[in-house]
Amino acid sequence: MLTLTEQAVAAIRNLTSRPGLPAETGLRIASEDSGAGGLALSLSDGPQAGDRVIEETDVQVFVQPDAAAALDDKELDAQVSDSGEVSFLLQPQA
Repeated sequence: MLTLTEQAVAAIRNLTSRPGLPAETGLRIASEDSGAGGLALSLSDGPQAGDRVIEETDVQVFVQPDAAAALDDKELDAQVSDSGEVSFLLQPQA
């Protein structure tokens, strides 16, 4: 199952706790429609039917069924640039 680093949890918390977003907002990971095998990340106000829900501390990640198998042995990490831009990275679990 996908795991989250402390940096990823902090970045997701920062993104999902912005004013005006529902309390249930989480990060959704889905397969891209391009067919290139990529993943798309977006904010979602809740899981869609069939999504796997990963809860860590006070954040939620919703994983589309098509993407779940590819993420089973991965860890989601995040880096924040000096300008505040967030980059998410997938890496093998430690």
